[in-house]
Parts: sequence; structure tokens; C-alpha cells
Amino acid sequence: MKILILNGSPRKQNTAAMADAFKEGAESAGNEVRLLHAGRMKIGGCLGCEYCHGKGEGQCIQKDDMGQVIDAYKWADMIVFASPIYYSEMTSQLHAAIQRVYSIGKPAAAKAALLLSTKSGHTEAAEAYFNQLTAFLGMENCGVCKAVDAENMNEEKMAQIRAWAASIK
Repeated sequence: MKILILNGSPRKQNTAAMADAFKEGAESAGNEVRLLHAGRMKIGGCLGCEYCHGKGEGQCIQKDDMGQVIDAYKWADMIVFASPIYYSEMTSQLHAAIQRVYSIGKPAAAKAALLLSTKSGHTEAAEAYFNQLTAFLGMENCGVCKAVDAENMNEEKMAQIRAWAASIK
């Protein structure tokens, strides 16, 4: 399986450790994995201009790093969204990367999973959005893994994430 991990965190720790652990576990099971740090990429929000569905023929009018993400969306059989929780929700950077897929309609991936890093433990809004997104896109929801406070970068939690990733078929 070809797995895309979109890390929406602008920081280089916590969520990145979860994404790395998922990548290691998935690769150990023979999957091909691409990890993109969308939180540190230059990706503007969708302008709603409809250029992509007219003159652009699937290409966005904005010339930013989203081209790399679109290529990966087209490649992947599974997408893993990874994000810290800010104000009860995923990062705006990850939301932009999700919403800009509008230019191609829907990703080809049939499966999705969610990794959340949080200090507060309040993940309900992010999980509800993920559940709605996977239903809308017709993707199999492979589940959610949360690392709360002291679990962030904890080796036991990282081992759980590696095992979970290795088990997804």
C-alpha cells in the first residue's frame, strides 16, 4: 500500500514523533510511505475562485507548495492526517492542505487515519471533522490515535503507533 502522511504541525516535535512512528510501523509491514510536513510548507487556503474547475483543468491558480501535496494525494492509497490540537481543532495549515484538494475533486486514497497530539485531551471537534471528512470522501476510516500530554514522544506510545501502523492492511 502507498501511504501519505500529512503532518500539519509547524513544530518539529510531538506530532512529528507520532508521524515518524507511524511511518516506521507502516514501512516495517512492507508499505511505501511518503511523509510531508504540510505545517511547514507554504500552502494558502482555497480561494474559491473555481479556476481549477475551469481554465486550470484541475490546477490551482495559486503557485505554492500544494503541488507537492496534490501529487502525493494522487499517488496514495491511504492518507494519514497528523496534527496537534489548537483550540480544539487541527491546525490551519493541515486544513488548507485538506481543502485545497478541491482542485482535483477527491483524493484517490481509499483509507484514512488520524494522529492527534494534545495537551488538553480535547479532541472531539477534530475527530468529528475527520469522521465527516472520511464519510464525505468515501474513505475507510482506519481510526484515530491520540497522544495526550505526557504520552507525547513517550516510547511506549510510539511503540503502540508503530504496531497500529503495521497492522493496517
